[in-house]
Amino acid sequence: MQIYACHEFIQLAYHRRVDRMEVDMGNAQGKRVVVVGAGIVGASLAYHLASKGANVTVVEAEGIASGVTGSSFAWINTSHGEPDPIAQLRGAAIKQYRRLETQLPDLEIRWTGALSYSAMPNGALQASANQVSRSQILDLEPNLKNPPQSALYAAEEGALDAVAATHALIAGAKAFGAKILTQTRVLGFVTQRAKVTGVETTQGIIDADVVVLAAGTGITKLTDRLEVPLPIEASPAIFIRYKAQPDLVHTLISSPEMEVRQSSDGALLAAEDYLDNTMENQPAAIALRTAKTIRNELHGVVSIEPQWACVGLRPMPADGIPIIGYLPKVSGVYVCAMHPGVTLAAIVGRLASEEIVEDKASSALGPCRPDRFLRA
Repeated sequence: MQIYACHEFIQLAYHRRVDRMEVDMGNAQGKRVVVVGAGIVGASLAYHLASKGANVTVVEAEGIASGVTGSSFAWINTSHGEPDPIAQLRGAAIKQYRRLETQLPDLEIRWTGALSYSAMPNGALQASANQVSRSQILDLEPNLKNPPQSALYAAEEGALDAVAATHALIAGAKAFGAKILTQTRVLGFVTQRAKVTGVETTQGIIDADVVVLAAGTGITKLTDRLEVPLPIEASPAIFIRYKAQPDLVHTLISSPEMEVRQSSDGALLAAEDYLDNTMENQPAAIALRTAKTIRNELHGVVSIEPQWACVGLRPMPADGIPIIGYLPKVSGVYVCAMHPGVTLAAIVGRLASEEIVEDKASSALGPCRPDRFLRA
């Protein structure tokens, strides 16, 4: 098995052709918006902003989907225990992805449903999840060796190839006139009277009416430069890809033993908690242990060969609630930092673009405002 840094994994894993939808629509003559970050959140923002007529420029320090997006398990998971301050956002996430599927032909989502039998607190059963019996579990996942007596099944949920989805969103943004600058670092901001009027990059200054920060864990360095600190931590998780037999897993399984799903190309994908940096808990070692667990849990595993394993650093706000909205103290800067990023990317892209382009405040984003950390 070869273990790569996440950006190397992404470049090697993404080989499918993506139609770029190169439509000559000219430069949108609307609000000038610079989006910093080309992961799935930044790509969704760019697409929705450009579709509303904004003049969008995406600035990415590396390549498209080169950060945590490429190391995401990419489960569109709307279930959550109570209380949930962002229940309204989660509730709209699937509907917005369904809408995007009709707009972007290259956006492929596998709506397999999710089968969960992790320990869940009372009241955590969501309207979208039904309790299923052991016989129903085996109908859904006939290869399970040790099915529980009952589980939760969310039929509406699914998963996507986060890298391919990001490319599809970027292609859609370009079709509406967005400019994409990869391998371009942000060096600082241009400010006038406590208002950001542009960004200084390795390719020069880009003027902007609004700068949107969607750079994941890199957001804190950017907001520190504006002297508006935000408590966003890097939360590590391990993503593993295996070569295995097709049709081992039909839904997405989340259990105390494993979290696995199968991609459209037959690869078996797994997510694991990051433990520490010791040799026995390096991604390669975790991948081998997880493979053994999968063999113990599933019938029909003739061979399971780890292909990739890497650590992704998820942007985790200190209170666990996304940070979405305009920065206080300095105008012209809008922040999007969230976990789960894949689940919320589509709906946040739409709602944030409405706030930025149309000045239409969203009540669903109310609990997410950055100023909650900066109040006296």
